[in-house]
This record gives sequence, structure tokens and C-alpha cells, in this order.
Amino acid sequence: MQSRNKIFDDLSQIMTNAMGVAQGAREEAETAMKGLMDRWLADRDFVTREEFDAVRAMAQKASEENKALKARLDKLEAGTKG
Repeated sequence: MQSRNKIFDDLSQIMTNAMGVAQGAREEAETAMKGLMDRWLADRDFVTREEFDAVRAMAQKASEENKALKARLDKLEAGTKG
């Protein structure tokens, strides 16, 4: 009976160690994948959200200025024709 418990204890210890190794391998694989993705993204010409928002605001302001200038030009042209 004592040897049977020893076998179960040894088997339990082996399984516990295997789970620890598997957990370590998973964490290492996650870290490696994250590093790979970070390097891949850094090599691309993606813009940050802040850069995108800044350019969008500039484009919106330019569009509004163009509309105002067009209205002013239309008014000036209408005045010279009349």
C-alpha cells in the first residue's frame, strides 16, 4: 500500500512539473509573439491615432476656409457682374 501511494505521489509530482513547464512555454511563446508583432507593426507606416486626428482637424479647417473663400469670391464676382 505504501509503494502504491509513492507511485501516485510521484505521478502527481510529474504532472505538476509538466503543467509548470507547459505554463512557462506558453508565457514564452506569448512574449515571443508579442515581440514579433511589435516589430512587424513598427516596420509599417501606420500613423498613431493622435496623428490621424491632427491631420483630420487640419483637413476640416482647410475645407471650411475653402468654403468661406469660395463664398467671398462668388460675392465679389457677383458684384462685378452687376
